[in-house]
Parts: sequence; C-alpha cells; structure tokens
Amino acid sequence: MPHPETQTRVRRWSHFLDSWCEHNPERFATLANEGRLSGSETELVGAPPEPAPTQAFEAALREYRSETMAVIAWRDLAGIDALETTLAALSTLADRCIEAALCAAEQAMQERHGVLRDAEGNTQRLIIIGMGKLGGGELNFSSDIDLIFGYRAAAESDGTKPLDADGFTKRVARRLVQILSESTREGFVYRVDTRLRPFGDAGALTASITAMENYYQGHGREWERYAWVKARPVAGDIEGGRQLISALRPFVYRRYLDYGTFESIRDMKALIDRQVVKAELQDNIKLGSGGIREIEFIVQAFQLIRGGQEPSLQDTRLLPTLARLASDGHLPSHTAEELETAYRFLRRAENRLQMVDDRQTHDLPEQGDERTALAESMGYETWDAFSLAMQDTREGVHQAFEQVFVSPQADDSKTDGETQRLSAFWDGELDESQAKNLLGEYGIENVSAVRDALADIQGQSLYRSLEDRGRRWIARLIPLLFGAAARADNPDRALTRTISVLSAIVGRSTYMALLVEHPAALSTLMRLCSTSEWITSRIRAQPALLDSLLDPRQLYRPPRRAELTKDLNADMAAIDADDLELRMDTLRRFKQSATLRIAAADVSNSMPLMIVSDHLTELAELVLDVALEMAWHQMIKRYGTPRDDNGNRAPFAIIAYGKLGGLELGYTSDLDLVFVYSGKIDAMTDGERSLTHQAFFTRLAQRLIHVLSTQTAAGRVYEIDMRLRPSGQAGMMVSHIDAFARYQQEQAWTWEHQALARARPVSGAAELGQRFNAIRRETLSKARDIQALAQEVRDMRARMRQVKDKTDGDQLDVKQMDGGLIDIEFLAQFMVLAYGNECPELMIFTDAIRILETMESAGRADYEQIATLTRAYRRYRALIHAASLQRNRAMIASNEYHSMRGEVAEIWCAWLGGGSG
Repeated sequence: MPHPETQTRVRRWSHFLDSWCEHNPERFATLANEGRLSGSETELVGAPPEPAPTQAFEAALREYRSETMAVIAWRDLAGIDALETTLAALSTLADRCIEAALCAAEQAMQERHGVLRDAEGNTQRLIIIGMGKLGGGELNFSSDIDLIFGYRAAAESDGTKPLDADGFTKRVARRLVQILSESTREGFVYRVDTRLRPFGDAGALTASITAMENYYQGHGREWERYAWVKARPVAGDIEGGRQLISALRPFVYRRYLDYGTFESIRDMKALIDRQVVKAELQDNIKLGSGGIREIEFIVQAFQLIRGGQEPSLQDTRLLPTLARLASDGHLPSHTAEELETAYRFLRRAENRLQMVDDRQTHDLPEQGDERTALAESMGYETWDAFSLAMQDTREGVHQAFEQVFVSPQADDSKTDGETQRLSAFWDGELDESQAKNLLGEYGIENVSAVRDALADIQGQSLYRSLEDRGRRWIARLIPLLFGAAARADNPDRALTRTISVLSAIVGRSTYMALLVEHPAALSTLMRLCSTSEWITSRIRAQPALLDSLLDPRQLYRPPRRAELTKDLNADMAAIDADDLELRMDTLRRFKQSATLRIAAADVSNSMPLMIVSDHLTELAELVLDVALEMAWHQMIKRYGTPRDDNGNRAPFAIIAYGKLGGLELGYTSDLDLVFVYSGKIDAMTDGERSLTHQAFFTRLAQRLIHVLSTQTAAGRVYEIDMRLRPSGQAGMMVSHIDAFARYQQEQAWTWEHQALARARPVSGAAELGQRFNAIRRETLSKARDIQALAQEVRDMRARMRQVKDKTDGDQLDVKQMDGGLIDIEFLAQFMVLAYGNECPELMIFTDAIRILETMESAGRADYEQIATLTRAYRRYRALIHAASLQRNRAMIASNEYHSMRGEVAEIWCAWLGGGSG
C-alpha cells in the first residue's frame, strides 16, 4: 500500500481521486497490491472491456475509464511518472476507449445491416482521425477529443438491409459518439467534438478519402492546415487513416516555404486574444498571454512553413519537434530550451488543475484552499511562490512568441506619414516634384526608372488578378523596399534590380510574405542584387532561391563538400528513386541554392577567388556523382547491369576537361566532359531488354546529359560540352578506355594534348579514373620536338584568337588579348608538353597556377617570370569573374594593365618564340 502520508497528500490535491478511492476501496487495494500505483508497473493502461452493443458494456467502459484515470492521476500527483508518460497514458486510454466503442457500434450496425465490404469483398471499417492533443499523443487529463471520421471508398454492407459506405459509416460514427459522450449514472467517457470535419457542423459526418482530398484542395483554409498538423489515426481502419493523412500532406505541408503562415497564425492569435479579454480569461493558462497555445503556435508555425521541405518536421508531437527546430537552427537553442521547460511546467499545471474534479478547466483558482493545493501539487510551499513562477514562465513564453510573430514593422523607425507617402507613390498619387523629393530622401535619383519598374508590376495580369491578401503583402512590402535601398551602396541600382525580382514573383504572395516577415532577408536580397546582375537574374529565374536568404549565417558561409553531400543525400532519400522528374528538379534547386550561398560569400568579400572556384568545383563534382547514380538507376532498371569478368558492375568514369578539370570553375561555366568505360565491348547486360556494353554506356551518357542539361521548370543544372572527346563531334559519345589510350597515342592533335593537361577524373569508378591518369601521364610525358611543338601552339593560339577575340577598338578582350589570360594558359600547357618527359612533377596538377609554380620549383623558369605570370593570371581571372557577376564579358581599356600585358607577351616570346597573335 502507498505510504499513508502520500495517500493523504495526493487525495487532498484531487477531489476526483479522493472520491474514487472512497467509492472503490477494494479496487484501490488491488491496484496498490499489483504495483500499479507505485512505479513497478510499466503498463498504466490496461485492456478495455470486451465490446458489446449493450448498456452493460457502456457502464463497464465508463468504469474502466474512471479507474485508469485514477491510476494516471495518482502516479502523476505522487511524482512517479514524467510528463511524457502521463500524456502518453492519457492518449493511449482514449485510443483504447474509442476502439472499444467503435467495435460496439460496428457490432450493433452489423446485426442490422451486415458487414461493410468493398468490391473485392474486403471488410471496410470506419477511419477515425484524432486531432489536437489526442492526435499528438499529448492528451490532457480532462480533455474533449476532436475526431474526424472517414472511409476509404465505395462499399456496401452484405446484410438483408444493405447500406452504402456513406450511410453505413455515418450510422457507426453517430453511435460511436453516443457511446462515448452520453452521460449516464456512471458518467461519460469523453466529450467528442467533430466540428473540425470538412464544412464543420454543416458538413457530412463521414466522407471518403477522395472527397476529403477534393475538399481540402478546393476549400481548405489556413486554420485547417494548422489542425491537420496534429492528425493521427487512432482507431478503426488505421492504414486507411494513414492513406488519408498522406493524401492531405501536400495541403498541410506545402513544397515551398510558406511565410504567409505567420500572418495567418497572428490573425488566429489576435482572435483568441479578443476572446480572452471579452471573457476575462487572463488567468487561463491555455489561451491567455504566454499560455500553452502560444508555444503550440510557435512550433506549428515552423512546421507549416518548413515541413514541406523538411519532412523531419512532420511530427504530431510538440516536444520532439521543438528539439528538431533547435538542432536544425530554426530556433536558438536557448529559446527552445526555455520553451520546453515552460511547456512542461504549463502542461503539468494544466493536468493538476483538471485532476481536482476531473473537469476541463484552464483557469487558475481564485479560492485560497484551491490555490494552496495547486501550489503544493506543483512542488511549491506557497501560492505566492507558485504564482511568481507561473508569471515568469508565461512572460518568457510571450516574449518568445512576440519575437517569432510580432509584425516586423510594429517598431519600424519610419513614421506613419512617411509610410503613407511611399504608399501614395506606389499608388501613383504623387506628382513628379513630390516623387523626386520623396525618393531623394532615400538617396534615389532616377525617379522615372523606379516608376517604370513599379508600373511593370502593376501592369501584369498576375497582379491584377491577385486576391486582397496578395495585394496587401505587396502594399506592405513597397515602403520597406525604400528603407532597405537607402542603406545600399547604390540605392538606384539596388532598388530597380530588386523590383525586377519582385516583378518575376508578383503572383507568388508567399515570397512577398517572406520579405515582409523577414526584413533581414529583404536587406540580403537587395545587397545581392545590387552587387551582381548575375545573382539577380538567377533569383529572378528561380524565385525558390529566396528561401536561401533566411539564415545569413548559412548564406555567407559557403558549404563544404561533406555538408553538401549530407544535405543532398537527405533530399534525395526523401524521394522515390523512380521519380526522375522530381529528383531532377530537386537536384536543380539544390545546385542553385548552394551556388547562391557561394556567390553571397563571394560578393561579401569573405573569400578569395581561388577558394570560390574550389567551392564551385566541389559542388559540380557532387552533382555529377548524384546525377550519374540517377542515370545508372534508370538504365539498370530498363536494361539490366553491364558486368565485368568478375560479375561486378562494369566501370564507367567521367573525365573533366577545361575549367572543371583545371579547378577553375566559374558561375556560368559549361562542363567539358569525356566519358570512358572498360570491359568487353560486345558483352551484354543482364536485363530482359539487354544491350551491348557499348550501347548501354552510350545511353547511360545520354541519360546523364539529360539529367544535367534538360531545361525544366526549375532550370537546368549545367550545360554539357563534349567536343573534347576523341575525334570531337564526329567521335563516339563514350570511349572504351583502350580506344581512348590508342587515340591519344596515335591520332590526337597537339591541341588535344594541351587540353589533356587540364583533364582529371571527377566521378565514377575510381579504378578507371586511375587508369585514365596513367594514360594521361604516358601521353603528356612523350618526348617532343620543342621547336615544332612551339610552332603548333603558336598556330593554335592564332586560330583561336581569330575566332574568339572580341576586342573592339579601344576595348580589349581580357581572355583573348595579346598578353591575356589564354596566353598564360597556353604557356602552362606548352611547358607540360615540352618538359613532361623530363619533369614528371609537371603532370601532377591540372590548374595553370600550380603548373607554373611547379615550373619554377623544377628549375625550368625563373622566379620573376613565374611571379609575373601568376600575378597576371590571378588579376585576369578576377576581372573575368567580376564581369560574369554582372553578366558581362571581361573587357578593359587599351591603356589598362599595359605593363602587365607587355610582360606576359615578353615571356611568351622568350618561351615560344614569335608573338601569340
């Protein structure tokens, strides 16, 4: 038996428990002897009575519920169980009562109308979805239960008086509600609320999965998305319930980041606040300021906003989701810890309030004895001490709520008058002089350009067709634009480019909401647009990149390969391997988002150019790995696997040439690729629709190129250039490694060997990549006639300049000009071909800088020459890089870098003889 002091204390804190013990002394003794009141018993909730369509069953069900509630209350008040244990036990009790009541209702219905069966004869049961705290497995002590009823599809009962699925399930649901909620001498089981169903009280009590899917797609409202976050099948057709929830997932968790949720929840909270004031519910620990509902709003807002892109947030439980928000960086860890502590405190207090009389209440007591009992049950000696802890807890919760949900413009430094003037400018109500004076205050000079940019938004049919909500977002955003522009280095450029982005997303109010709700994101967008026209064009073409602007800590810290690999693998793991279209779009969005993060760090001057190229190269290599595996999966599924003599998958490798091969990738670079394989050419794959290995690998390469370069709604990943493969465009798309070796040794031109100097394996079978490297070394180390080689390189350089040089008058092409970047690349390649047989270390690297530095360390060039070339090469690359960010070709005036160009030209003459032109 429990200690007498514990009995006295626990029974004093709960009239319900005291009364139950008084009326059930024998059961109390039995429970104590069984250990269910102490802690040795792990199963808090026993089995319910056997279902039967009788009054005796209903009485037994009520007694079962009361006894189990007494056990849960005792253990909680005695401090035996943690909060999670208590909430889980209360939820399990409800689940079992609902299932028992359903079985009784089904038995009664089957006696009259038979068993409900689908067209195949399978028995069909009612789908019962628990919502709210029941759905989350976090039911409080004296809660209503929110239920939604459904069924899978068309069916008919097999009795003498058959009913269709709609009629049968409605009758079962009504009887179920009656069994649970009807008050009898033994009380009731649960109050049941079914108003969350489609169309509320006016809607049908049950509906098919298809009907519900159609309803939410066509009529679903924001608060219904919020409600379905907590949905869980609790009884009946559990698998059917899972199917229903899966079908509604796109409605609840949108694929894009939905920042309009903030406004919707803010509106819901304002409505609750008005009800609190009207009903004088300030002491209500659920609905009042800093109460349980505010914590729920915080967590569920992030679930609605980000759950579509982060499936790990699609959890009905609050505390695990709160922990996930902290670990993923959506909430500061200290905020999440404070909210967790507050939630535990408030939920314990809620349960203790309701355990007093088994009555649904959330109001703190007013009477002295009740206050003392509550304080003691919560572990405080006095009411004042408990009240102070409650006040501190609620203030902390409300502060966190305000930080998440308060309108970002609530404390805006602009006066209402300024906002009204900016709104008047947007509405076209200011004359030229007024507009010029107003915009001048924000550092904006070109009023007509801004007018035209805004008029472009207003002139779009998408804008004219916007609902009021979308127009409100834009109207709220316009004044914010000018404030952000005023802080930019070039307000005119920043504003007009940013408005061009808004013009591209005018029909997507969720992105307008993002920028309104997160002024820091707006400032970041404006900064990036002002710095780079290329970044502006990328965001304009793919507005989903705006999602990347939310976390400046991540945005300005470009990810390394390990982080990229983890993120991309997680994205792909959530997608069916056969859903090629979705996987392709996901790959595109991932690459674009990662590139934006690299560009943001680049334009913020936090990374040198060579590191930028390293990041872009790592990203390209990872994307090639994933795209190649996607292509392998598609091909193997269709044609089987090509195998070597040992039964393993035959090797295939991707060789990178050009900028990727030379680790000098830029934002707009194509990928120069060559594909090789090894094994028997005429061997067949092991699928039913088998192909020769040559045919298989050719189609594998085609599939890979399709994955990478096909234009979809999400853009393309990379443009692929294969002209450097053996025999160029006339050659086979994929080369056997032996044929590739013969071609390099017997047929390749000198310019192809120059290209080979910058080639390296980047994806595919590692052993095949090693074989390629051996062929490369053998080819490049071949002894050559240096004079003849120099002539061939000079001739090739002249032909290239004739075709590609964009020099025009006094404007020189940085890449192709005499003494320019390509001259330096040719010098490095010449040195590899000329001296590779004597200096094998020249073949280690594929990038021009390290090849040149190796020349100096190997004694083939003096320090001053190499310093001149590397300094010029870095400068030219910086000019080209900066121009590409503005979507321009790198050009300089003829009087710029005159000395540097001359020094490079002199070295060219010294090493190769003659000019490069």
